[in-house]
Amino acid sequence: MPPSDQERERAAEILQRACGDGRLTLEQFSTRVGAVWAAETPAEIERATADLAPTPIVGSALTIDSITTIFSESKRRGRWRLKSPRLWLRTFFGATELDLREVITSESTIEIAGLCLFGQVTVIVPEGVEVDLTGAVVFSSHDLRLAPVPRVPGTPEVRVDIATWFGQVQVVSKPYSIPG
Repeated sequence: MPPSDQERERAAEILQRACGDGRLTLEQFSTRVGAVWAAETPAEIERATADLAPTPIVGSALTIDSITTIFSESKRRGRWRLKSPRLWLRTFFGATELDLREVITSESTIEIAGLCLFGQVTVIVPEGVEVDLTGAVVFSSHDLRLAPVPRVPGTPEVRVDIATWFGQVQVVSKPYSIPG
């Protein structure tokens, strides 16, 4: 007998809570919630949530709400936490890279707003996440490169609104890869 919508919704809530608590990355959440909605048996749903015992996860406990890069390079990779649904970003004569594939958040929308002046900003999102890229572009470029895959249900929308003067803002989707 196929699982009911209630069983699927219950499992999706467990996964969303685990993602918000930092027990799952955004990429892991995307993969598992997709498996829940595609499940043909209750056992498949159980496998998607079976290992979610509340155990501490290694990563940065510091929450981030802004990043400023001046004549430098900033990279935010691995497991890290957003303090709020909005991240303020300022890049002047430098480069900033944000990898959101392992970001810890329970928000339905992640907003990255700010200014890039004579610099470069790269935002990496997991495949299957909806992204909007906006902001003034003056002698610059905005480049949105998302894989042609369906949106994964339950994943947050990412909104990137960066005014760019003499610089580049690029948003790309990449699959999660385990370091080897």
